[in-house]
This record gives sequence, structure tokens and C-alpha cells, in this order.
Amino acid sequence: MSSRAGSGPGSRPVPTGPVPPGPVRGELAALVERGVSWAAYHARIPASSPPGRPAAVLVLFGVLDSLPAHHRGGAVPTDLDVLLVGRASTLTHHSGQVAFPGGRVDPGDAGPVAAAIREAVEETGLDSDGVEVLGTLGELPVPVSDHLVTPVLAWWATPSPVDVVDVGESAAVFRAPVADLLDPDLRRTATLRRGGRVYRTPAFLVGPHVVWGFTAIVMNELFDGLGWTEPWDVARTIDVAGSGPR
Repeated sequence: MSSRAGSGPGSRPVPTGPVPPGPVRGELAALVERGVSWAAYHARIPASSPPGRPAAVLVLFGVLDSLPAHHRGGAVPTDLDVLLVGRASTLTHHSGQVAFPGGRVDPGDAGPVAAAIREAVEETGLDSDGVEVLGTLGELPVPVSDHLVTPVLAWWATPSPVDVVDVGESAAVFRAPVADLLDPDLRRTATLRRGGRVYRTPAFLVGPHVVWGFTAIVMNELFDGLGWTEPWDVARTIDVAGSGPR
């Protein structure tokens, strides 16, 4: 069942109409306009990485369901959540990891935006009519799965129920509170030892889940670009070998 991470199983009430965005929707739209440098991301990727196959992910921010639809003054960053999926442990690439909904751009897709929306609907049951696409944020190589991924930033204007649609693809679907993602006490540096090397990425502890790797790097740079990041201790590490729900 879908739920706010850490709040226990079961469905939650979903607002029946549009939720006032306050200033945060404007902040997200402004980020699309000025772009993201992704300097920290590219510093982690080998310069010789091949272009990869086109793919897209939906980075969907909405307002926490616990807030009334008439929330006075509109939403602020810590009022938000972001839609995430826990990938099935049987998948070939990124198995067991937490990710943004998304996948490969198919020949029938009109581009990365269409692919991100289609994949999100297929993975979570999302009602795409309630999603306002703000724009794309460049292309990022993911050598381990041979993909070139376009993050699609969107605002969840009218939230809808979400849940696991195909257990062969997803083990969980949940909305992670941004307040938890920004909490310095819940931030870590993920370490993964593979092939005699140690890989490090940002990590976020969200309920039973550890968000790390591509998704955490993207999230970290978005929060930095938005000016939402709070100082945190990068020396606090977590070993993510075989990482799944804690």
C-alpha cells in the first residue's frame, strides 16, 4: 500500500481538488528556467561514459495530504512531499533501490516528458491529469544501466491515490516528506564497495528506506539549487551493499 514513509501501512485521505502551491511552485519553475549545472553529478561519472539509451524520470513534488486544501498562505518547502518507488529486488538494474518513477523512452513516446508520465502511471497508478509538468533538467548519464536520463520536474496540482501496480517492477510506492529529506539527522553519505573501489553518494533515510545512488544525487543537487539544503555531516556514512528497506 502507498503511504507517507514512516507513517505505517494503509491508504491516506487525498485532497479532492487543487492545493494552493504558495511560493514553492514558483521556486521549482524558476529552477527549470535557470537550469541545474549538475557539476557534482558529472564529477562522479567517468569522463569516458558512453551516451546511453534515452530514459526519463518524473520528479513530482506535491503538498502533504495532512495539510488542508485551504492551507493558509500556501505551501512552503517543508510542507511538500516527493513521489518515490522502491524497485523490485528481481530487476536487473538498480534492484531494491528507491527511485523516482520512470524508465526508458519508448519509440512511441513523444519525448522524455511523455515517457516519464507514462512510466509513472504504469508504476504507481498516478492520474496524470493532476500533474503539471514544469520542464526538463538536462540529461544525465547512468553508466551502470547504460541510460541517459532526463529528470522531468513537475508539480502535483491535484494529488491522486498511488500504489504498487506491478510487483514485478516495484515493491513499494510512497510519498517522502521533504521535511525528512532535508533533516540533517536523516542524511548520510552512502558507501558501496565494488570491484576494489569505494563509491560514495549522498543518502537520505526515509522511514524504512534508504535513498542513495542516482536518485539521491539528483535530489541533493535539486535541494542545493533551490537553496533548501540544511548543513549536514557528510562524515556520517551508511553501507548500502545489498541495500533495501531497513
